[in-house]
Amino acid sequence: MSLFQALQARKARILFVCLGNSVRSQMAEAFAKVHGGDVAETASAGLTPAPKVAGKAVIAMQEKGISLAGKFPRGMSAVDLSSFDLVINMSGFALPKVPGVELTMTIKDPMGRDLTEYRRVRDEIEQAVRDLVAHLRSARQVPRPMVMGTAVRKPDAAITATAAR
Repeated sequence: MSLFQALQARKARILFVCLGNSVRSQMAEAFAKVHGGDVAETASAGLTPAPKVAGKAVIAMQEKGISLAGKFPRGMSAVDLSSFDLVINMSGFALPKVPGVELTMTIKDPMGRDLTEYRRVRDEIEQAVRDLVAHLRSARQVPRPMVMGTAVRKPDAAITATAAR
């Protein structure tokens, strides 16, 4: 069964990965839960997890009404990589081999910058996640016959997922 076919029947399982799991991947996971909870189950991790979620990330997300309270950075070794359909690499570095599909989301790390940069990154991540969610929703659309039987839209060709490496 292709990934496309699988996602018509269930939620996509997505792991967002950044360097420290303290800013970008935390934001992406939170936005995916808010904007795409109907089509995705999400988690996040980092290549080298930071000791805590960045304070400016917490503030930037609070401004959007999203709480990162109780969240903590974790490493990739803390998650079962085989349980994810998509691993979205936000780190800017090569990931260890992942069993599913790896996608790259290129967004600069705001660590050490001012709150304005965290807000810019937050908004960029939110848009990227909204775009991803829109694609997932379109994959779940079941073709419906048109009224009057004049035409029936056939499903798009199956998209077979392959590993990124």
